[in-house]
Amino acid sequence: MTGLVYKSTGSWYTVKTELGEAYECRIKGKFRIKGIKSTNPIAVGDLVDFELETDNNKESGVIHNIHDRTNYIVRKSVNLSKQTHIISANIDQVFLMITINNPPTLTSFIDRFLVTAKAYDIKTILLFNKIDVYNEDTLLEVKYLAHVYRKIGYECIGVSAKTGKNVDKVKSLMRDNVSVFSGHSGVGKSTLVNAIEPSLNIKTKEISTQHMQGQHTTTFAEMFDLSFGAKIIDTPGIKGFGVVDMDKEEVGDYFPEFFALKQDCKFNNCMHIQEPKCAVKNALDSGDIEFSRYRSYLQIIEGEDEHYRTDNWEKE
Repeated sequence: MTGLVYKSTGSWYTVKTELGEAYECRIKGKFRIKGIKSTNPIAVGDLVDFELETDNNKESGVIHNIHDRTNYIVRKSVNLSKQTHIISANIDQVFLMITINNPPTLTSFIDRFLVTAKAYDIKTILLFNKIDVYNEDTLLEVKYLAHVYRKIGYECIGVSAKTGKNVDKVKSLMRDNVSVFSGHSGVGKSTLVNAIEPSLNIKTKEISTQHMQGQHTTTFAEMFDLSFGAKIIDTPGIKGFGVVDMDKEEVGDYFPEFFALKQDCKFNNCMHIQEPKCAVKNALDSGDIEFSRYRSYLQIIEGEDEHYRTDNWEKE
């Protein structure tokens, strides 16, 4: 039988077939997925093959195969620094929720997020939340940031979870897709998700003292079927979207506006820092590339994001 993993509790997985039948399954033996050093072999969103067995008159499944993934979201393992924990797999899109203040979402955070998503081939849509409470100056800042990211190809939407502004637009983008909502603690993720599907009733802001100290246990995600033909993966307690172990030479390829100019640089291996006749630096000087984006690029290749996970997002 084949089904989709909807929930993981570490040792057991809830798998749902195309007919909507749900089975509690476990793993047969040890899974090792080539190229991925992960603490968990199976994640929510995985398509798996399983066989049914009966033990003490109770029917359950045994997973024996994982289908190839189109993408996945990871974070660093809490206790094993060289390994990752896969949060969810086969995602169609991530909605990154941004607030200008209360709390502030810095462009450096947005850019790290976008680079990571691009590296894992996950489409990202930027949602500027709480626009109902912003004054005129703050709304101008929203418009400016939206302009910056639209110019490089990202869809940007102003939303209000409380007034319902553009909630229907977000729902239309979610239809027939598997979506994840992310952002800093306090940006209104849970409020928006509950506005989109009130029956989910996702709890808001549960942050323990242990969690704040970074001693949280493994995070388990769960997928939900929504009433309008969409799926959402709720990811409570994630402390980061994932730290991508990429070569410095690769980073520029995940900045779309840098990648578009790469062929115009004098050197094929141009790092866009001190090299002569660099198309990216020329575009920066002319204002075609935003300084905030270039600053984020430098921070990433210089390794300044190593401790960035302390500016985390948590379940809200």
